Amino acid sequence: MMNLAQRKQYIQDWITQQWVILFGKRIDKSEHKWLLGPFGKTNGIGHKFIDQLAKDECLVRSNHKKDNGLLESIEELNLSDEELKSLSDDVIDFYLNTSNYGLKLQVKWNPIFKLFSTIVSVLFSKRIEQLNIPTQNIKDSEGLTNEIIKLVDTKTKEVKRTIWLRSFKSSDQIVYAGVYETCTLPSGKTCIKAIFPLPNGNATVILTPKIGSNGELILDSSGQKLGDNGFYFLLKDSENQLWAKFIKSFTDKLVVRSQNGKITATQTMNLWNLKVLKFEYEINKLTH
Repeated sequence: MMNLAQRKQYIQDWITQQWVILFGKRIDKSEHKWLLGPFGKTNGIGHKFIDQLAKDECLVRSNHKKDNGLLESIEELNLSDEELKSLSDDVIDFYLNTSNYGLKLQVKWNPIFKLFSTIVSVLFSKRIEQLNIPTQNIKDSEGLTNEIIKLVDTKTKEVKRTIWLRSFKSSDQIVYAGVYETCTLPSGKTCIKAIFPLPNGNATVILTPKIGSNGELILDSSGQKLGDNGFYFLLKDSENQLWAKFIKSFTDKLVVRSQNGKITATQTMNLWNLKVLKFEYEINKLTH
């Protein structure tokens, strides 16, 4: 008997989830802890997801707004001593104190994929408040809000979840609402994991860190199979079984660098070895 996606949801969500079941792999929670992350509900993501996650996991939002980073410590990346010495101090500060920076974004699409981006936006992104990538090129940098939300255990005060929420300042439209943490692949390699909740599941990008010759941090997702770094869809079906689909054809590469005290980042997404789009970030430290 075929496994089915959960029924009570939008038809386009059901179809994409059924595709993951048909072409993906059923996974065991105990054997794939490195891959697991929070799932979204069917009523949208955004701020609703953050409040629901805190409730489900008995956590509360930290009151600290400044000095919040995607990482609590750079040691979480398990870099070698040589790599740590080479990594730019400015890049380290950005990852440890992300909320102290302002972001500006430029977007450049490959024209071949612009129609696809519009379809995704209409069917999914605006409704679920997630992965709201602009469908038009943005040549002049547009400002983004840059909020790091920490969910902590009420008793131990330990940070359990770190959420990076980015919206366009001009429209308040959420671009990304992602949970960020590190994970250890079956190979033993430590990676950064970005989890983007979707209805009854998530899109997860696992990125392997490397240090470039000029001290830049290079995060790469070009793995070859389930178990590697790369792009995954995860979901829970109508019988509460977990499924994962590894998307080998989709890769994501992020380079964060500092030159003359100025931090920039370039993110390039490819599909079937074709560049889909490029993000250029300007990252400026705020003066409080």
